[in-house]
Amino acid sequence: MLSRLVIVSANALKGNGPLAAGLVHASRSLHTSSQSLAPVPPLPEKGGKVRFGFVPEELFQFLYPKTGVTGPYMLGTGLLVYLISKEVLVINAEFIAGLSIGSVIVYGVKKFGPSVAAFADKLNEEKVALAQEFKDEAISSLNRAIEEEKKEQWRVDGRSMLFDVKRNNVAMQLETNYRERLHMVTNEVKRRLDYQIALQDLHRRMAQEHMINWVEKSVVGSITPQQEKESIAKCITDLKALAKTTQAQATA
Repeated sequence: MLSRLVIVSANALKGNGPLAAGLVHASRSLHTSSQSLAPVPPLPEKGGKVRFGFVPEELFQFLYPKTGVTGPYMLGTGLLVYLISKEVLVINAEFIAGLSIGSVIVYGVKKFGPSVAAFADKLNEEKVALAQEFKDEAISSLNRAIEEEKKEQWRVDGRSMLFDVKRNNVAMQLETNYRERLHMVTNEVKRRLDYQIALQDLHRRMAQEHMINWVEKSVVGSITPQQEKESIAKCITDLKALAKTTQAQATA
């Protein structure tokens, strides 16, 4: 409403020189100024001190250094007398009726005000308690979410260790497989070398047996029947002599 009044006044005073320009500039700055981000102070729960039900205490404190203690009272009395003398405030039946109605209102406020205020405070406390409950639930849920997030972050941090362990296990499995294959190759090479050695031994043994058989055949083939008879006779003679020697030793 005030902004509309300023705009209308500025449009009406466009031709009035510097005053119109100042009003137009004020209206423009009113609508184009940036919003203040300063925190708004909280509203007081109770009003300031008053005297006579409507005169603020600050007025008396403001006038005391200039007019003394009786200055505010004389100011009020003089203002009332001025209004009555100038017939700005006319004392008639309507004034009496308004005064009576005001007195009834003041009495009602004084009489029922505390109970109504207590009821309103109770409703306000219930609303505040409900809002505080919702706030506490929201805070607790957010705290739980924060704890879960921290736990997940801890799990993510431990996942790197798990990956390292799995990587080491895979490396150990690969090393074990490599050593098993190496052992299998070693055994296979040893088996083949043993086969070659056994084959060489077989060839050598067969060659020796063949040589022995050939020598035996050659020796047997070189012996004549007469030599065979003489060797047999000599063997029989040697056996007889050996038998006599054995009998003599036995009887002795």
